[in-house]
This record gives sequence, structure tokens and C-alpha cells, in this order.
Amino acid sequence: METKRDFLKKLGLLTVGGVMAGSVNPLQAAVSNAGAGKKSIGLQLYSLGKELTADVPAGLKKVAEIGYKTAELAGYGDRKFYGSNVAEFQKMAGDAGLKITGSHVNPPVRKYSAENKGEIAEFWKKTVEDHAKLGVITLVQPGMPAIDTHDDAAMVCEVFNKAGEIAKAAGIQWGYHNHSGEFKRVVKAEDKEKANNQWSQGGDIIYDLLLNGTDPKLVFFEMDVYWTVMGQQDPLDYFEKYAGRFPVLHIKDRSVLGQSGMMNFENIFNRAYKNGLNEFYVEIEGIRTGMTQFEGVKLCFDYLNKASFVK
Repeated sequence: METKRDFLKKLGLLTVGGVMAGSVNPLQAAVSNAGAGKKSIGLQLYSLGKELTADVPAGLKKVAEIGYKTAELAGYGDRKFYGSNVAEFQKMAGDAGLKITGSHVNPPVRKYSAENKGEIAEFWKKTVEDHAKLGVITLVQPGMPAIDTHDDAAMVCEVFNKAGEIAKAAGIQWGYHNHSGEFKRVVKAEDKEKANNQWSQGGDIIYDLLLNGTDPKLVFFEMDVYWTVMGQQDPLDYFEKYAGRFPVLHIKDRSVLGQSGMMNFENIFNRAYKNGLNEFYVEIEGIRTGMTQFEGVKLCFDYLNKASFVK
């Protein structure tokens, strides 16, 4: 059985010694913020967790001071943004000099059905209204709905298309963000008893069903390149097969960008630009080296700001 390490070697994402050709170790890259304004690098604010929510205005300023130009939110709830109304949050971001271009929001249910699809649409109408006032460009669902069969996937695609339609009417692009679960396989309901496990070659990959079942004019896909690799798939294959569907990316590594040696960001960026990349956001989750989240996102910024393959 092929191990994940063997799979990564096959993709060219893991190289001998764990060091990528052309990569830059962020710990060795002493990049000053004097050159920080040359590239537009975005940050998914989820990366900061409680370090941001403890003092949102100060945190936003700190993000901008690092050099990030844009930000994607992960703090919308009860029609507020990180506990503030639209006007209050707009002022915080403006004072910080940070442009809010995107937002992550999940609907209140995971299992979609004919009975609750109207409820989900109403949720998106209110959410889109609030985000249109804020002025975001993209609105993204980051949570995977329950999908066990082709029928489930078809229902999800119907709901996604409706959300995209609602957002488009307000001048916002609606998208979906993956983790690794979308790369499991499902079968048609009548064939379920014949299926092997969800990672076998039987059935169809959920992510492909979502890509094929949604309208490209209504739904884009914000690929998280790290979780795609964790799902044992090659991001480059998807960029080629579904060109134009990935205008936004999450740039992520196991921890700080470039330190694991398992992500070939140069290849990812080069191919993504050729296939219509408009924006990307750094996301960092677990910090494994004893640093703060802010320290981690600064190292990530320095890595990308230094990298010749990032425009």
C-alpha cells in the first residue's frame, strides 16, 4: 500500500532531505518591511485565533504592519464582524490600512435537503446583504456539508448554485473552500453496498462531483493546497483539469510556510497564475515551534515576499 510519504515523493512535493528546490527557509530570510509593499499578500484572519480577538483593532493594525495588504475574515456571526457592526468594523480595518476582500461563513446546517434548502438560501441572503455593505469581493463557505452519496452531492450543488446566484446579484463572488474530506469517494445510493472504503478507487471523488455539478458562473473554488495534498491529490492536476475554477487559493503548509519541505509552492504558484489566480491568502493553523501566531504569520509573509515565484 502506498504511504503518504511515497505519494508526496511521486508528486514532487517532497524532495530529498525535505528541502524543495528553489525554496527559501523563512527563518533564514531576513526580509525587512521596507520592501513589503511590492506584493499584495493576503491573510486569512483565522490564522491568529485569540491573538486577534483579544484586541481586534490592534490586531488588524499589526497584520498591516507586517506587510499584509488584504485579509479574509473568519469572524462573522449574528450579523456582526468580530462582534462589531459593519460601520464599526469598516473603521477598524480602514484605520489599520487593511483591505478586507473576503470572508468565510458557514450556514447553520450540515445536512442539506429539499426541506431545508430554503432556510439555507435565506441565511445566505442576510449574509450577503451584510457582506455587500462591508464591501468584500468574495464570500466563501469553508465547511463541508454531509455527503455520503451522489444524491447528497447533487443536493449540495443545487444549494451552492443558489448561494452563488444570491451573491452574484449583490456583486459578490461565492465560493467553496476544501479540506481533505472532499477527496474521499462516494457512490450512487443504489451501489452503496458494493462500495469499498471511502478512500478506495470505487466511486467518484466528492470534490470532482462538486466541481462538475456547480455552475462556473456562480460558484468558484478556493483551493486549500495543503489540504488537497493531505487528501492525496495533486493541486496541479486540478488546475489543469478545471482551469479557471480556482481564482483564489489558501496557501498553507504543515506549520510556517516552507518549513516542512513537503509543499512545492513554486510549482503551485506558477501553474495557478497560468490558470487565472487572482488572489491568495496565507493560512496557518497549529504552530509547532513555540512561537506566537503573529510571529508565525510574519514568517509566512517574509517567505512569500522573498519568493521570486510570487507576483
